[in-house]
Amino acid sequence: MKKLFTILSVSAILLFMSNSFAQDRFVATDAWGFGFGFTYPMYVGIQEASLNTSEFYGGFLSIQRNFSEHIAWRLKGAYNHVAAQYYENYNLENGEYVENDMITGDLDFIYYFNPCEPITMFLLAGAGLNFNEPTNAIIYTGQIDEVTGEEILFVSELDGESNVGAQFNIGAGVDIRLSEDWRLHGEGVYHTMGNSKIDGVDTRGGGTTDNFFGGSWFGGNSNDSWINADIGVLYYFDKGEPSKFCDLYTGKDEVDYNRIEDIVRKYQTMPTEVDYDRICEIVKKCMGPAMIEEEWVLIGVNFDFNKATLRPESYPILDNAASILLENPDVSVEIVGHTDQIGSDKYNDELSVKRAEAVKKYLIAKGVPANNLTTVGKGKRDLLFKENDPESRFYNRRVVSNVK
Repeated sequence: MKKLFTILSVSAILLFMSNSFAQDRFVATDAWGFGFGFTYPMYVGIQEASLNTSEFYGGFLSIQRNFSEHIAWRLKGAYNHVAAQYYENYNLENGEYVENDMITGDLDFIYYFNPCEPITMFLLAGAGLNFNEPTNAIIYTGQIDEVTGEEILFVSELDGESNVGAQFNIGAGVDIRLSEDWRLHGEGVYHTMGNSKIDGVDTRGGGTTDNFFGGSWFGGNSNDSWINADIGVLYYFDKGEPSKFCDLYTGKDEVDYNRIEDIVRKYQTMPTEVDYDRICEIVKKCMGPAMIEEEWVLIGVNFDFNKATLRPESYPILDNAASILLENPDVSVEIVGHTDQIGSDKYNDELSVKRAEAVKKYLIAKGVPANNLTTVGKGKRDLLFKENDPESRFYNRRVVSNVK
């Protein structure tokens, strides 16, 4: 068991060290997945017998259907080998093991709490069937045969007998994103049986001899139970549309990503030879005297989509603004950043503040006192243009200066 947890811990640490780990978003609205891996089973509810030692191992296969980002159904088949030795006069004296090969099939409901994160926690609940065949199920009675002088042994009628029982499952686990389609999968599940036979003895009254299997030694009505810890991988071989719930932009409007990419290319300015001194002279000539007592719109200071980096054509405008502020050292200015219509309010508020901060840093670099400048972000609340065409959105991504 310790080795299993060590493997899980090391895997998680390695994934955290990836520099692109937290930035990936590969969640779909629906998907099909195939899983496989190793399982470590263990008895936890064996009536009137406690484990002395055990040797458990197994493996599993699963097919999973994700109906949404949060909800999935899974059909899982597993093989679990159990070789256990018990106290309480049961198969201990001569060191024998009661062995059991369990083949299980379960249908489980899965709920993901945080499907958009690289490490996703989930709960599961379901039911299934357990096919098993205990062997070497022998009882040491502690009684001596008066004729032979040997201890009287009883062999359970379940020894070597195949039986089927219902089982009910509840558990929890974690999926760790390895790539777009692969997940490292780990879970722990508690199973309670519909009978009491998986340890080789029916403690609810069945057995070869009622005196021993239905009497005080193995009496009671409790069902057997067991647990398993799984570690494996989950591969999504078919996925639907990308999740809007998990997307960076969570607005109500449909987002045409191809069109956005075209807009970015259209307005992206590549580094070229630019005569900024000449441009600055033209700006000063055309702008005329600054009305610093009014709202000061820095015309020409716009930003690329989803960027807070100054475009080269903004430099002359900001150089002129810096000159005016240096000539009026008693004037304080509030720099207000804006965004276009695309995106959530929370994200756009943060982006608009970054744009205002970019302008502030540039002005400070030109000598404007930092104490004279403050920043605020308005996000998409004060649009210049309500239209959703590329040009309107470009001019909405602006900076305004309010003179205090």
